[in-house]
Amino acid sequence: MECPATTGKTFTKLSPDSGRPLCKAVRSDAEDISIAVQAAANALAAWSGLTPVQRGDILYEVTRLLREHRNEMAAIVAMETGMSVNAALGETDAAIAQGEFMAGEGRRLYGRTLTSAVPDKYAMTIRQPLGVAGLIIAANTPIANVAWKVFPALICGNTAVVKAAEDTPATAWYFGRLAHQAGLPPGVLNIIQGYGREAGVALIENPGVDVISFTGSTAVGRQIAAVAGKRLLKVSLELGGKNPLVVCNDADLDNAVKWTLLSAFSNAGQRCAAASRIIIFAAVYDQFLEQLVECTRKLKVGPDNSDDFGPVINKRQLDNILGIIKRAQRHGAVILTGGQRLTSGSRADGFYMAPTLIENVRPHDEISTTELFGPVACLYRVKDFADALRLANDSPYGLTACIHTRSIHRATEFTRKVQAGVAVVNGGTHGSEPHMPFGGLKQSGNGWREPGTEALDVYSDVKGIYMNIDPDAAYA
Repeated sequence: MECPATTGKTFTKLSPDSGRPLCKAVRSDAEDISIAVQAAANALAAWSGLTPVQRGDILYEVTRLLREHRNEMAAIVAMETGMSVNAALGETDAAIAQGEFMAGEGRRLYGRTLTSAVPDKYAMTIRQPLGVAGLIIAANTPIANVAWKVFPALICGNTAVVKAAEDTPATAWYFGRLAHQAGLPPGVLNIIQGYGREAGVALIENPGVDVISFTGSTAVGRQIAAVAGKRLLKVSLELGGKNPLVVCNDADLDNAVKWTLLSAFSNAGQRCAAASRIIIFAAVYDQFLEQLVECTRKLKVGPDNSDDFGPVINKRQLDNILGIIKRAQRHGAVILTGGQRLTSGSRADGFYMAPTLIENVRPHDEISTTELFGPVACLYRVKDFADALRLANDSPYGLTACIHTRSIHRATEFTRKVQAGVAVVNGGTHGSEPHMPFGGLKQSGNGWREPGTEALDVYSDVKGIYMNIDPDAAYA
């Protein structure tokens, strides 16, 4: 059931491409959150009472309908984010893959059978739902982010309240409409709109919520953890990154340039897994720099399929990026290319940032330690592998990392010792698959992993069961 906010308030969503209004969305507050949480609580017994296989069958229908309407969903994602339709189709396909994988987990919601040291005693574990899941979604890849949280939460038997990102309200709304059409029972999935300080905070503070999953900035993650800690609420935090991409002196430089461009600039750099620290061996620094700058200057910025990436999500984010770059320049940073807002032609009123490469920055400068969430990468010159690994780990974050090398020895040592939740060889710092865990160390998260089967640990409780029997009674 769709309904307005109890206050009747709305907010306006602007197009990142044109700066013009796209739609109005409901501006929910604590009272609306309470209604949604109560609806989820009311639906919990019936939903959790279904077998995991039955839940999986329903979620597969949701996924099937999402596939059937992938073009419509991608069109909404493209409008809300400014990414091209082709990029939005890729994000939608990632959501579909997540749904198909998690629907299948209904047949694999495994517990364990263990042995006991005591005769005639049997030990096992089973998974049980936690209750109402509060899911807070980021706007950068909105439909993939919705699927990433909703499908594992529901397959485990929880009901959910999704707080949509205020920059992508229509994406979550359309997903909810498809889920309803697919036969998901009322109250199982509740989607709320609004600002984080009003709707998001109210969701975290609501005593009816049993688990929180949040994707977003480290600063907000800390606030959520502080609130959740007061009542020992289970919380999964997938936070920011300043991800290193290392280019060794034996790297295939053409391949390294290709993946640096994709990792740093695709989706306008709006990925927690974006490569924002490019660490290059001194022996190949000048050659790699020349190739990278040349290719960066050829990138096309705009909302069309022929463009390499689109705008950042809103003006506030754009202004923040530009401000940090200016402060870096005052401290000696050198802009190799980019560094400015793009305002020519049809981009005049949009939130477009030029692809930017910067050098002569120190590892602990603001620009080296702050997630910008934009198409900006800093370059660092190092002497050898030891220096590269040391610099890669010299960061408050630890989400993803990549190394480009032809040496199996360097590749193995790097993937073992780099402080990151994901390590890649000869590829990019981004790109997750639905069956693989994703998450980070240090300020990039609090230890939980989503998606993959590891997401089931976020959204379920493991209960230990012991059964004591009397064998003689079997023959009585």
